[in-house]
Amino acid sequence: MRSAAGSRQVKGPGGGERRRHRSLLMKRGRKINEDNNSSSEETAEREFKRHKITDEKNVVVQSPDWANLLQDIILQVFQYLPLLDRAHASQVCRSWNQVFHMPDLWRCFEFELNQPATSYLRATHPELIKQIIKRHSNHLQYVSFKSHFISALTVVFVNSKSLSSLKIDDTPVDDPSLKVLVANNSDTLKLLKMSSCPHVSPAGILCVADQCHGLRELALNYHLLSDELLLALSSEKHVRLEHLRIDVVSENPGQTQFHTIQKSSWDAFIKHSPKVNLVMYFFLYEEEFDLFFRYEIPVTHLYFGRSVSKDVLGRVGMTCPRLVELVVCANGLRPLDEELIRIAERCKYLSAVGLGECEVSCSAFVEFVKMCGGRLSQLSIMEEVLIPDQKYSLEQIHWEVSKHLGRVWFPDMMPTW
Repeated sequence: MRSAAGSRQVKGPGGGERRRHRSLLMKRGRKINEDNNSSSEETAEREFKRHKITDEKNVVVQSPDWANLLQDIILQVFQYLPLLDRAHASQVCRSWNQVFHMPDLWRCFEFELNQPATSYLRATHPELIKQIIKRHSNHLQYVSFKSHFISALTVVFVNSKSLSSLKIDDTPVDDPSLKVLVANNSDTLKLLKMSSCPHVSPAGILCVADQCHGLRELALNYHLLSDELLLALSSEKHVRLEHLRIDVVSENPGQTQFHTIQKSSWDAFIKHSPKVNLVMYFFLYEEEFDLFFRYEIPVTHLYFGRSVSKDVLGRVGMTCPRLVELVVCANGLRPLDEELIRIAERCKYLSAVGLGECEVSCSAFVEFVKMCGGRLSQLSIMEEVLIPDQKYSLEQIHWEVSKHLGRVWFPDMMPTW
């Protein structure tokens, strides 16, 4: 019989050595694999950098090709350029030159050549400007002109055939020029605004009204206004005027002579164009108001740019029943309580009021707002205008006015900076 001890496997002296040998081999294999992997990563990184440097050397930096911009984009840019900048830009390339001659570019344009801001504008020969305008004036529809270069405006009048809107400011245009304008654009002209054009006479502007029956908007100085003009604008052939602006301006007190417009002329005018907006800007000295507001006048928007007396404002309340907007920049130190109350009573369409350097008691102002009610959509009153009294303080007037307007209201504050 074999004993229990003999049944066990006896480990020889070489078994431990073999195990240690296998362990060393396994560790060496792992190290070799790690070294191989590290070497592969370093090789891949070196290859990546080499290819990257090669690609960067092969890259060619391309500058923008401005000639291939869409013409619609160039057209939008050109529309913001002054006349001469536009002409210079057209010389960049053929594509830009084509845009320069597109009719859409010339339908609306502003010529302002009075005070050149750059040296190249001073050096530009007037004939170049005339050539540019002559070539493209037949495309013009909406033109604003401010220049002492009258020959350029004459070129526009001679060559244009479809002017719809024309604004002329501080330009020596005269009656013969207006006759040329009318001859070529009488069927298309709908808006004419003239400011600081001393060489035009009432007869010249009357020629425009007689021939341009489609004229809907007109702005001019008071010295061009006449009974004959109002009657011409009231003829059956003429469309109903929508907007008439009149600037009543005096630069030298006592030296400007103002004429009177007959009430019958205003009556005929308003009968023909009952919805017209009649806007009047007054820049007069107090002693020059004597001829104005002596009888009913159909003014809708009234602006006093200089100091105006209590007496004149009192007459406004009596003679301006169509008044919609009233702006008084200055009055003096006499409160306008009675005048405002009278305006609120008589001017039933009044919806906008602005008061600057004036004085009104808080009680009278609250009563004025109460009478006008919620129709006062615009109410701009400087805080310094309101004079506290026994009934209302400046703190209380905010709540009272807001209550009658139906909305929160505060007086305007003068900036303190």
